This record gives sequence, C-alpha cells and structure tokens, in this order.
Amino acid sequence: MSNPLTLEVPQGEPVMEYSREFDFPVADVFRAHTDPELYGQWIGPQDLVTRIDQFEPRSGGAYRFVQSRGDDEYAFRGMFHTVLQDEFLLQTFEFESTPEVVTLEYSTFTALPGGRCRLAGRSLYPSVESRDGFLDNGMEEGMSDGYDQLDELLGSVRARE
Repeated sequence: MSNPLTLEVPQGEPVMEYSREFDFPVADVFRAHTDPELYGQWIGPQDLVTRIDQFEPRSGGAYRFVQSRGDDEYAFRGMFHTVLQDEFLLQTFEFESTPEVVTLEYSTFTALPGGRCRLAGRSLYPSVESRDGFLDNGMEEGMSDGYDQLDELLGSVRARE
C-alpha cells in the first residue's frame, strides 16, 4: 500500500503545498525526478502516455513533455532554476494551453529513518483562480496517481538490482 498524498490549499491564497512519503531513499526519489527516462514513466495519471521532448535537470536547464490519451495531447514546459542533488528543486511549470499561468514550484527531499524519504513542495500560482482551475481539472488525482506509479517504478527498479 502506498503512502497518501497530503495537499493543502489555503483559501484566498494562490498557493498549494503538498507532501508525500516514500519507502525509498532520497537518492532514488530525487533521481526519479531528474532522470528523463524514469520521469516519463511515472509523471501524471496512469491513463496518459508521456513523451519527453527536452529534459535538462540542471540550474538554468529547460524541460518539455507531452502527455497523450488517444488523439488528445497535453504539453507542459518549464525551467529548472535551482537543482541541488538529493535536496532541492526550484522550477517553473506551464501548461502550454494556458501560457499566462506559469507557476513557481519547489520540492524538498528529506531523509527519514529506515531509508525512507519525505517529498514536500509548494506551488505559487499567478492567482487563486488559476490554482483552482488546475485543481478543478484533476490535478490532485493526477499527482496522487503519479506518486503511486513512482512507488511501483522504484519498487521494480529495486527488485531488478
């Protein structure tokens, strides 16, 4: 059984905070966020297929990926502003269909006892309405689904080692 996603959405503030624990070491969880081959296997809802077009997880690097379901495609892009190995990611995130809504996001990776990891983050949106639009379009379910897939992926990678 996977660990639950915790999502905090303060009323009247254009932010969202989240956290999720993983039964894997920080290095593994961080690598899955910065290795394009791994990232494409777990990001987003299970029913979407992800294609990585660009992925440069370094300070100043860019990324772009496209998710599809049948003929429908959803493209996302952003910039990595700060990448601290096994500790911290600061990046922008943009759904290309709404280019006026660019979020600033950070993620921290904290080691827990027993070789576990806590991932925590915060997203800052241009407005409460833009944040709520993402939530209304299934962002929480997509995040939860993705992190469940990340659990499965890290488990399968461990089993092969």
